[in-house]
Amino acid sequence: MVRIALGLEYDGSHFCGWQTQTNACAVQDALEAALAGIACEPISTASAGRTDTGVHALAQVVHFDTQALRPESAWVRGVNALLPPAVSVRWAREVAPEFHARFSAQARRYRYLLLNRPVRPGLAAGRVGWYHAPLDLDAMQSAAKQLLGEHDFSAFRAAECQAKTPVRTLTELNIRRVNDLLVFDLRANAFLHHMVRNIIGGLVYVGKGKHEPEWLGEILAGRDRKLAAPTFAPDGLYLCGVEYPAQWGIPDSGDMMIEELLG
Repeated sequence: MVRIALGLEYDGSHFCGWQTQTNACAVQDALEAALAGIACEPISTASAGRTDTGVHALAQVVHFDTQALRPESAWVRGVNALLPPAVSVRWAREVAPEFHARFSAQARRYRYLLLNRPVRPGLAAGRVGWYHAPLDLDAMQSAAKQLLGEHDFSAFRAAECQAKTPVRTLTELNIRRVNDLLVFDLRANAFLHHMVRNIIGGLVYVGKGKHEPEWLGEILAGRDRKLAAPTFAPDGLYLCGVEYPAQWGIPDSGDMMIEELLG
């Protein structure tokens, strides 16, 4: 028995999220079917994060155990030949049996791309979020600072979230403008269900002038999801990095590729 780690990228608009579903519409369903075709045995995978419907990934990490001995090229090119076009294996390598895609990770990085112009996207539809009215970048940057550090993020947690604790450590929340795009970079030890999209929703409320920047800190302290902004669209959200201790030899990539989406 060997343990294999894979790096994936996928367009989430073609799937009902990462986690397997009874109607086999998830990324995990497509991947496990393709892996089974190469391994000639059933394969069960575990991922670094369960992305939602419509959420994309440039650097998702998964692992699986198998009795099949195959070259790494088989787990990349062979599996890709059996996958639908919207998902691709970028790399594969054998790892120690103790490695776990989720529990060995130290941090995750997400990026949200928000098109901020009066006209909705056409070519980038499904790849970026969209807000039609002007947004105040300075106000959003001021509000974002209040979320940094270790906090109870219950106000930014989906009702169906299954995490044992709402406490997370957000170490990065940067916002910049690239032409008509607002780029949000977030890094934390882990994220709650809908946490990034709920944070984006709150920042948009501040950016459009509905609330002052201090409001976001008040929402955080209040821990009441009902008082926060609505969950923002998944279209512009990308899992773009999962960080592991160097001992595991796991590539950490995705940021450069997403820069290509910015043009």
